[in-house]
Amino acid sequence: MVSNRAQPALAVPAYDFTARVLHWVMAALVLAMVPLGIVAANNMGGAMQTPLYNLHKSLGVVVAALIVVRLYWRLTHAPIPLPPDFPPLQCFAAGIVHFLLYALLLLQPFVGWIATAAYPAPVPIFGLFDMPAIWGADRPLSDRLFVVHRIMGVSIGLLAIMHIGAALHHHFVRRDGILRRML
Repeated sequence: MVSNRAQPALAVPAYDFTARVLHWVMAALVLAMVPLGIVAANNMGGAMQTPLYNLHKSLGVVVAALIVVRLYWRLTHAPIPLPPDFPPLQCFAAGIVHFLLYALLLLQPFVGWIATAAYPAPVPIFGLFDMPAIWGADRPLSDRLFVVHRIMGVSIGLLAIMHIGAALHHHFVRRDGILRRML
């Protein structure tokens, strides 16, 4: 006899509330910062160009502070291990993508801050105050660092796409509960 009752869903271990909030706030910031940076860097903002640049800089400072908090949390709270049936190559790929995201998200705001200071230009924080210049005026250095900043931004965007794609693959194709751990 076949039962019409749905089988109970298997319990999926979840990250703690703080880890989830940090993850989703950082995700929202990255999803805003990458296109905002593209618009600002390519002078596509029209009359809003300066406010868009200032918003990008302000959010960059928030990202810098938040990634430090997130790294501290990650180092003091072990992540949930991947299921034992995960192929080793997927485990390796997940580890590399996470490491690169953390590294780039830590370095990116500081490269932008140094490049902006060397330009020289202010780094306003939501119109309330300016961050101190952490480098002297050096336009050639600024130009080189802005290239690095752009490459890092594109890399963060590509890694984020990989991360999102993998999460969606696990949720909709493999149906293995990996995405639910962060929801």
